[in-house]
Amino acid sequence: MNIRAPVLDAKAFTCVAALAACVLLSGPVQAEERIVTLKVSVNTAGLDVGQPAGARQLYGRLQHAANLVCGRGMRVGLQAVDDFAGCVESAIGEAVRSAHLPQLTMAYMSTHTLQQATAHGVDVAALVAAK
Repeated sequence: MNIRAPVLDAKAFTCVAALAACVLLSGPVQAEERIVTLKVSVNTAGLDVGQPAGARQLYGRLQHAANLVCGRGMRVGLQAVDDFAGCVESAIGEAVRSAHLPQLTMAYMSTHTLQQATAHGVDVAALVAAK
């Protein structure tokens, strides 16, 4: 699995929501297949991601980007992923993990379990310590 994620900060947030290729890697690879990684940048213009409302809006944008990447919308000439839901969960989890934004992590944790967060490498230790 090849995942490239940029360093993120709250001002110039560019998030990787493109893990569709990891689903393609789960099956046997034939010699003529080419594995690709899809990326979508998520715009944070007008959002204060340090506040709960801004983080929830950003989380919604991440969900939309993951649906685009994992769905048929960005698949011209590419094989569809076998597990759409798993692809979306992986993409969102990776984006939240790479962002390192506490409010975004809290928005993610409102819809996911600790086990799901751990499986995607989302750091919840800082949230637990803050409570």
